[in-house]
Amino acid sequence: MLRLVRRFHLTDNPKTDMLSGLTVALALVPEAIAFAFVAGVEPLVGLYAAFFVGLITSVFGGRSGMISGATGAMAVAMVGLVMVYGVEYLFAAIVLTGIIQFLAGVFNLGKFIRLVPHSVMLGFVNGLAIVIFLAQLGQFKAAAAVESTGAAAANAHGNEDMSHSALSLLFNGGWLEGQALYLMVGLTLLTMALIWAWPRIPKLGSFLPAPLASILIVSALVIGLDLDTKTVGDLASVAGGLPEFHIPMVPFTWETLWIVFPISITLAGIGLIESLLTLTLIDEMTDTRGRTSRECMGQGLANFTCGFFGAMGGCAMIGQSMINIKSGGRGRLSGITAAVALLCFILFASQWIEMIPIAALTGLMMMVVIATFAWASIRIMHKIPMEDAFTIILVTGVTIAYDLALAVLVGVIFSALVYAWKSASHLWVEETKPETGGDGHKVYRLHGPLFFGSIAQFRDLFNPKNDTEDDIVIDFKNARVWDHSALEAIDALAVKYKDAGKTLHLVHLSPDCQLLLKNARDMVEVNMIEDPHYGVVTDYHEEVKT
Repeated sequence: MLRLVRRFHLTDNPKTDMLSGLTVALALVPEAIAFAFVAGVEPLVGLYAAFFVGLITSVFGGRSGMISGATGAMAVAMVGLVMVYGVEYLFAAIVLTGIIQFLAGVFNLGKFIRLVPHSVMLGFVNGLAIVIFLAQLGQFKAAAAVESTGAAAANAHGNEDMSHSALSLLFNGGWLEGQALYLMVGLTLLTMALIWAWPRIPKLGSFLPAPLASILIVSALVIGLDLDTKTVGDLASVAGGLPEFHIPMVPFTWETLWIVFPISITLAGIGLIESLLTLTLIDEMTDTRGRTSRECMGQGLANFTCGFFGAMGGCAMIGQSMINIKSGGRGRLSGITAAVALLCFILFASQWIEMIPIAALTGLMMMVVIATFAWASIRIMHKIPMEDAFTIILVTGVTIAYDLALAVLVGVIFSALVYAWKSASHLWVEETKPETGGDGHKVYRLHGPLFFGSIAQFRDLFNPKNDTEDDIVIDFKNARVWDHSALEAIDALAVKYKDAGKTLHLVHLSPDCQLLLKNARDMVEVNMIEDPHYGVVTDYHEEVKT
């Protein structure tokens, strides 16, 4: 048993992990119900997803302490399929999503999360914090207004002018008024104040996590004073039985595959991007290293299971993960506790959970927003390169207006273009003039990266017709050949020198470059002692497993 605990890092602190997991479970209930509404499915479909995804990823995922469940980013992508074809097609799509994600882990595709620049990470964190904040504003509206927002998002899915469902809450009215609004705001602020003050109270601060203590205190206050405010039960009933095995009731035909495959690709991409970025964020917060490929497989297994038990699937949740980390949850036991506790709420304690005031959970999530937002990014805006500052703003804006996956994709593409442009301008040549009475040769020492972005500048560095010497040497010792475009440029230059009647020597090219050259292969001088050992492409292997 001890070996099992150590192998899976179940816990180093059972009490803290279990209390933290219980806090997370309370916060999962309204989130899962809200995301089920957004996806156009029954509340229990979202709650079961939070249980399965949370449990399976906690056991088999690549990051201890990270919480997964039903998420808004995936729910928005599901709603169109549900509205047009029904929930059974969603379950089939979730099964295929799980298979795609599992294969991504098998082929180590998770390692490409390293290509996400820090500026994109900051934009992702800030955008997600704002989205969480906007989502909480829905709690300051009547239940009918919130449900109508989800319906509007469903009807608008696929339209070009569709906005983020959380953002649309600002413009569709339905706000609470009078005493109901004042009470909601007051209880939310009270919860936030308790979370801030609780750790500063001697002894009590270490007895219970601040989020759990604040929920219990505010709930007791509302129940004891019989205050008329929104509770979890006003959203939907959380009572239910054990999830049952259920094969998706869809035709097993190519037509069905054609319908669900595009949605599955989208869901798999959104889920993996959000999960791996959350994993990277927690790595930085805890100074530990998660395993990306194992997380991909864990997410895939979780979603595959969801599809056969009537659940909507999900991925990592940055808000609940932040609650867990801030409450001291570090081991896998915290996520396991959260999932099991959520199922127990559904089976045995629904009447008690439905009595929790929404204001307490809203205040908890507002503190998550404050902790999640990278406030330092505002202070450093004028100190970092302009393109990095623009990337932060760009990713933040796209995350708010559309979705996380698109925002990260846009940010990475923009950062890659900026990098390529900068690298293309760093290619230069050092020319060695022939000495008077010497052997009449000229040496060009090339410096910098040679790739598709710099080949135009590479061509401008040489003029075969006007070179006065007949013996030309191009030294690649301080240059790096990156891609096939560079090889083609070298070949073309060799042809030009040959046509000009000059002898060209290419030295210090790597062996793989020599093999790939066509026209210039016979002009390469091989020096096995001095030649550097580098290739056209370097393969990065999966991180060391810890």
